[in-house]
Amino acid sequence: MRSIVPYSRKLTEPGFYNPFHLMDEVERSFFRDRGIGEFKTDIRDAGDAYVLEADLPGFQKEDIDVDVDDESLTISAVRKNVWDERDDQGKYLRLERAYGSFSRSFRISGVRSEGIEARLSNGVLILRLPKAEKQTGQSRRLTIEE
Repeated sequence: MRSIVPYSRKLTEPGFYNPFHLMDEVERSFFRDRGIGEFKTDIRDAGDAYVLEADLPGFQKEDIDVDVDDESLTISAVRKNVWDERDDQGKYLRLERAYGSFSRSFRISGVRSEGIEARLSNGVLILRLPKAEKQTGQSRRLTIEE
């Protein structure tokens, strides 16, 4: 019967003491999703190119950066929202601020980086990543030296 007890309760029961339990809990709470979270992407093969679609609802194109270097593509986004409601005397009735940033990187070794195109449409960042021309590998036999 003890095997179906949830993990977090099982460790606090007598006879199941784990000295690292507190550190595990600290790590879980530190890396827990705190609002924006990770954005989701779909990547599909469109024949001569790959198409990457990243969900970024509520972001303007000024809030999104797409950086390309030799072997990687990084999408970064920052959200800076402030809602402010005040009464006639300028006192706060409600003030909510949502800030957050995240980024995601992709390896693009099979992509021609100079031809990448990006557009934002209805909260979806769409990247067209043209495929690099396949290099035909030359086959050769190595000589083994003594």
